[in-house]
Amino acid sequence: MHMFTTQKPQPLVPAAPAQSNRTSMPTESGGLVSRGVSIKGSVKFRNELLIDAEVEGTINSTGNLTIGEHARIRGDIQAKSVKVRGSVEGNISATERCELQAGCTLHGDIEAPRLVVDENVTFFGSAKVAMSK
Repeated sequence: MHMFTTQKPQPLVPAAPAQSNRTSMPTESGGLVSRGVSIKGSVKFRNELLIDAEVEGTINSTGNLTIGEHARIRGDIQAKSVKVRGSVEGNISATERCELQAGCTLHGDIEAPRLVVDENVTFFGSAKVAMSK
């Protein structure tokens, strides 16, 4: 004889993110494209996005983009602000700021009014740091 029990469904509660030296979760208003995902084509978004995946194509936004440490991007990026932790093969154009964080690799040119480059960054390209017109 089998016995079955039923329980009242419980609402899903998101787990608290693990503590880390780096912020790996987007803010509540942002999105996440996680590790293991592969995208071919254009990526467009408005506010905030963390990409920790493979993207082959352009990324265009009026918001803030973070390229996660496991990300591999092949294509040009245009956004308000760009933080790179992973690997990018393409040009970056930021209207406010571009930040190359420790351990990242960039093969391409940068154009931004503000540029921050940490130690242990691999950067092959040129940088034009000037106020936008």
